Amino acid sequence: MPAPIEPIPAAIPAPRPVHRPIARRGLLVGTAATALTWGTVSFADADEGDLRSRTVRGVLPAGSPDYVYLPVDVPRGVAEIAVSYTYERTPVPAGTQGNALDIGIFDERGTELGGPGFRGWSGGARDSFFIRADEATPGYLAGPVRAGTWHIALGPYTVAPEGLPYEVTVTLRPGPTAPTARPVYPPERAKGRGRAWYRGDCHLHSVHSDGRRTPAEIAAAARAAGLDFINSSEHNTTSAHGAWDGLWGDDLLVLTGEEVTTRNGHVLALATDPGTFVDWRYRARDNRFGRYARAVRRAGGLVVPAHPHATCIGCHWKFGLGEADAVEVWNGAYTPQDEIALAEWDNSLVAAVRSSKAWVPAMGNSDAHREPDRIGLPQTVVLADDLSREAIVAGIRAGRSYIAESSAVSLSFGVSDGRGRHAGIGERLRAARDDTPVTVRLEVTGAPDCTAHFVTDQGTLFTAALPKSGTGAVEWRTTPAYAAYVRAEVRHPAAVPGLPGAPAALTNPVFLEG
Repeated sequence: MPAPIEPIPAAIPAPRPVHRPIARRGLLVGTAATALTWGTVSFADADEGDLRSRTVRGVLPAGSPDYVYLPVDVPRGVAEIAVSYTYERTPVPAGTQGNALDIGIFDERGTELGGPGFRGWSGGARDSFFIRADEATPGYLAGPVRAGTWHIALGPYTVAPEGLPYEVTVTLRPGPTAPTARPVYPPERAKGRGRAWYRGDCHLHSVHSDGRRTPAEIAAAARAAGLDFINSSEHNTTSAHGAWDGLWGDDLLVLTGEEVTTRNGHVLALATDPGTFVDWRYRARDNRFGRYARAVRRAGGLVVPAHPHATCIGCHWKFGLGEADAVEVWNGAYTPQDEIALAEWDNSLVAAVRSSKAWVPAMGNSDAHREPDRIGLPQTVVLADDLSREAIVAGIRAGRSYIAESSAVSLSFGVSDGRGRHAGIGERLRAARDDTPVTVRLEVTGAPDCTAHFVTDQGTLFTAALPKSGTGAVEWRTTPAYAAYVRAEVRHPAAVPGLPGAPAALTNPVFLEG
C-alpha cells in the first residue's frame, strides 16, 4: 500500500469531525448489507470564490461493509475536486489481516450499481487524486465538476480487529470550467497478415491502476515481445481507454477492457467498446454477475475469469464458468495455482463432453504490473482472419488458440483420419466410426529440452521427448472411442521431483467424434 501523505491544508479553517454512521441504506440494489452511507461533508459555510477544504476522520470497525460512501455537497463554480486520504496500518498478530483501504469517487449522478455516476477508482494504488474538466489523475475520468452530491467511495479491503482509523481531506478549487477534450480511442483494426496466427497479451496494468508502466512503455515492451495485440485491463476503471493515442500502429492492435475486481474473484472484460464501464461492487451471493457478463458481451467483449485460483484475498474465482467465454489458466510466471487452474479447466472439458454443452477455451496472459514482470509471459496465440478486434475476439471465443511462454515458441497441432479429414485447435474431427484410427500430430519450434504430452479426457496418454534443439514433431494414434478430445502440452523438465514441469506451451483441445 502507498505511504500516507499530509492532508491538503485548508485555506478556510474548518472543524474536523469524527463521522459516525447516520443512515444505513442499500445503495447497491438488493445488497443492503454491503454498503453504508455516512454524513454529508458540506461546504455551505465557506466564502464563495475561496479554496475550500474539509477533513473527515472516522473508524471503520471489523466486519465493515464492502463499500462506505462519504457524500460531499459540491456547490456551483467548482473547477476541481481533489481528495487525499490516509489510514492507520495497525499492527496485528501473525495470521490476522491488517488494514487496507481502497478509494474511488462517484459524481452527482449517484452511486447506483451500474449507473452513470462512476468517475474513477484507484483502489489502494495512490493516496490522492484530482478531477477537473481538462485533466484527471490516472484512474479517474476528466470532465466537469458539476454541482450536486458527489460520493467518495471507501473500500475496506481488510480491517484489523481493532478497526481501521482513516482520514479523508476534500478540497474544492473554484474557477471556470475548462473544455473537456474528446477522447481518442484505438482503431479496431491493424494491418495484419490476413488469416494467420496472432500473438497477444490481454491482461496488463499501467499507471492507470496499480501498475508502474506508462501506456507508452507497455506498447514498447509489447512490440519487443513480438506481440500483435494487447488489451488494456485496469482494475475497475476505463481511464486508460483514451491513453493510447499514437501508440498503436500497423503492427500493434490495442484493445480496450477492464479487470473487474470483485470481492469473489477478478474477471477480464476483454475487448469491450471503448469507454464501457463494468461495475465490480457485488459478490457471488448477490446473483448479479450474469447481468454484467451480458453487458460485456453487448459491448462486443469477452468474459474471462482471471487467475481463478490466485491466493490473494478476494482473487479466488467463485462465480463459476457458466457465464465465461474463456478462462485464464496461465497467469504470469507459472505457479502451482496455475497448475490447479489448468486441471480444473480440463475437468470442465470432460463435463462439456458429457453434457454436450459448450466448452470454455483457455487463454494465458502476463498480468504484468511493473519490472521485472515480463509482458508476453505468457501470450495467447490466436488463429484469426485478420488483425482486428472482431477477428481476435472470434478466435478466442472459438478456442482457436494456444498459449506460449514467448514469441520464440510456435506450435502446429491437429488430428486427421485416413480419409483426409482434419481438425485443428478448437475444432472437431468427425471420423467415420468410434473405432476409426486417427493420427494426432504436434510440431514444435523454440522449446529446447522440453517434453510433449497429449492429454485426453482420461488424462495424459502419450509423452515424448522433443529434440534437444527444441524443434521437431511427434505423432500418436488413437480413436474417438478412446479419447473424446486431445490437447497438447509442451513442458520443461520438472524443477521439483514428483511435480510437473512448467509449460513452454499448451493448446486448446481438438474434439473427436465417431
